[in-house]
Amino acid sequence: MSSYKPVAIPSYPKLGEKITQDTLYWRRYKTPVQIKEFGAVTKIDFSPVQPCNYAVTASTRIHIYGRYSQEPIKTFSRFKDTAYCGTYRGDGKLLAAGCEDSVVQLFDINGKAALRQFVGHSKAVHFVDFTADKFRIVSGSDDYASKIWDIPNGIEISTYKEHTDYVRCGCASKLNDDLFVTGSYDHTVKVFDARTENSVMTMQHEQPVESVLLFPSGGLLVSAGGRYVKVWDLLKGGQLLVSLRNHHKTVTSLCLSSSGQRLLSGSLDRHVKVYSTMNYKVVHSFDYAASILSLALAPDDEMIVVGMTNSVLNVKHRKPEEKKSNEPVAKKHPRYRMFVKGKDYMPKQDDFIVSKPVRQRLRKYDQLLRGFQVSAALDAVLEVRTATPEVTVAVMNEIERRGTLKNALAGRDEKQLSLILNFLIKYVILPNVHVAIC
Repeated sequence: MSSYKPVAIPSYPKLGEKITQDTLYWRRYKTPVQIKEFGAVTKIDFSPVQPCNYAVTASTRIHIYGRYSQEPIKTFSRFKDTAYCGTYRGDGKLLAAGCEDSVVQLFDINGKAALRQFVGHSKAVHFVDFTADKFRIVSGSDDYASKIWDIPNGIEISTYKEHTDYVRCGCASKLNDDLFVTGSYDHTVKVFDARTENSVMTMQHEQPVESVLLFPSGGLLVSAGGRYVKVWDLLKGGQLLVSLRNHHKTVTSLCLSSSGQRLLSGSLDRHVKVYSTMNYKVVHSFDYAASILSLALAPDDEMIVVGMTNSVLNVKHRKPEEKKSNEPVAKKHPRYRMFVKGKDYMPKQDDFIVSKPVRQRLRKYDQLLRGFQVSAALDAVLEVRTATPEVTVAVMNEIERRGTLKNALAGRDEKQLSLILNFLIKYVILPNVHVAIC
């Protein structure tokens, strides 16, 4: 009787990920640091000045973290209810925030009590930002209104009530002192000029707007809502340039890289997508453990911070660049040559090769097949949860070649049949497995 030959497992080429410069760049982040907050993290904002601390808004508090601190270095907790949108001023000295109790509060970074409290909204304030001149604050509320406040005098300057639903997001231009943008759940994005009484531009996003972002040049505007990220050209009257649909759930946050050449979007589908602003193609993607509510990049891209619905703050630091050393390579000891001698020797035609017999070790399914237990062999490859479905398919093909596939499937109960059906449903979409099964 001839010796048993193990089942030949075919090897298929693996579909590898294309390595690009973006892949190398965005992979240079260390293992993330997880910080537990008191509630869902709704806003993250980096200070524009060194040392680039960042403010985290969660529950009824705003925590200030240093670059490498895992505990807050300062806390603002003078809120009667849930706090929203803690935002730094351009010089990093002041911090503004909204609240569920409809009050806009202004804090000195070096103090604790609020410097100003702006009262005028009738519902929760979800968005605040500073104008480019640093002397005014823009706010948006669930009362459908947007307001401009004067910081030195602590008074309301103007009110805009053009939206017909909650105003949940907005931003002020960094170039024009009077220009700001608001996004609302009425599916519109409006551009306002503080020198006029009405909006100067309206864009239809067609989904409740969760986040808006102005490019540093002021010519492009990005809006996010539903599964869509849309880019608008303000210099052409709000013309839609591109509509991106790369997320599976609602997009909640947007941010730009320090160079302005990459756009990042975070979503409830637990992914952060990185787009090139040249062609708006996805160049990289990050996966997270929970739905994403907020996202921010440090001014030098050295940190990426993500806030999630499970009250966890995820902080990733970039690995330092490896410095090329000009030091000469240490010489190896002469004994080293003896250890590696003959390593690359190729046998010649006249050489006599002495080979040591190798004992053949069979897998469990091969042992069962050798004993003609085809049903047990099929069970053995189905019960093992492996990332190599080609092993299971190879055993199936061997049983079929022997003409005993009907015998292997006969007499199975509902649980055993479900294992086979689950395997087919899971892997039939893979081209290699599909061809082998067919």
